[in-house]
Amino acid sequence: MRKELKVKYKNSILGFLWSLVRPLCLLMIYWLVLGKFLRSNIPNFAFYLFSGLVAWDLFGSTLGGATTSIVGNGGLIKKVYFPREILPLATIGAGLVHFGLQLVVLFGVLVAFQYDFWGPNLLFLPLAILALVMFMTAMSLFLAAANVYLRDVQHLIEVFLLFWFWLTPIVYPINFAFDVLSKRHVLGVKLSTIYMLNPMANVVIGFQRAIYKHLVVLDSGGNPIKTLYQASVGTYIGRLTGVVALSAFLLWLAQRVFARAQGNFAQEL
Repeated sequence: MRKELKVKYKNSILGFLWSLVRPLCLLMIYWLVLGKFLRSNIPNFAFYLFSGLVAWDLFGSTLGGATTSIVGNGGLIKKVYFPREILPLATIGAGLVHFGLQLVVLFGVLVAFQYDFWGPNLLFLPLAILALVMFMTAMSLFLAAANVYLRDVQHLIEVFLLFWFWLTPIVYPINFAFDVLSKRHVLGVKLSTIYMLNPMANVVIGFQRAIYKHLVVLDSGGNPIKTLYQASVGTYIGRLTGVVALSAFLLWLAQRVFARAQGNFAQEL
């Protein structure tokens, strides 16, 4: 009995340490590849990168896990009745725990390197997290239900997330995308306007404004570089609030779809 407890305790400690080591490894890899090898001219590029990557990592990993949460627990669903929403929500809960640990690591590194992140800008973070969690939950419930009936969803979501990642300003400054997209139109609408309809783009710029902080920085030659989304505080708040409102509607809709679909889960599985 003691041996079993010791093994379980050891495994839980390793899991906890992995939650801390993983974000550090991601930070180092992206910093080396994009910041050094590809010579990004953004000062403190690692901090700029990870301020957006920490939000995407929660979104991407949780969405993938939630999509397969019902199918992966088919045996349990056939034997015992319980609210099926628990399964994708449990995946989201686990993701939030890891997300919290990643934030601890990120802010720990910022403090260790004496990066100037402190200020009113941090007030964007709770609103950005709320927008992310609500949107992620709505997507998770819908995809978890859809995957029961269309098993290809779990494979398509991997490809879709990869495509979605590059449509979100994480590894490149959003102003770079604006410079290219604002010159092109679809039915009289600028592509940059369409680009900003991406909820995750708005969530990420909120994280970047909260953590990286600086809208304009100076490169090694003293030249100004526009790093973050060039907009007022009110615009940031408005965009994040818009994502929250949209996510609230999607969450209501996804829950209704899930509730109607779950009656046949056992038969489909």
